[in-house]
Amino acid sequence: MKHLPKLSRQLMLEDPQRISDGAGGYTETWVALGSLWAEVKALSGRVAGDSLSLQKYRITLRASPVGFASRPRPDQRFREGNRLYRIDAVADAGPEARYLTCFAVEEVSG
Repeated sequence: MKHLPKLSRQLMLEDPQRISDGAGGYTETWVALGSLWAEVKALSGRVAGDSLSLQKYRITLRASPVGFASRPRPDQRFREGNRLYRIDAVADAGPEARYLTCFAVEEVSG
């Protein structure tokens, strides 16, 4: 890692949970796992249809061991107020693996 990330944005890590609807199906809800400080950098963006734009981000945060609740996974998301970042991939960053890089997509309807 060429520079130390500036972990200046507080994000909430959320995990999807399925709850039975009582009729053989389920509904999905999001459960907050805890807040993390991160650096959020915009990457490329694109338009997907008439009213939805997809913006990609690289989100860097302090590393957590595999299996810990504080380590993000690709099926989770970050929340920052009303903004939602769907996590697509997670990788160790830097030779000493002190940080994690999450590649995420923010969906904005407009």
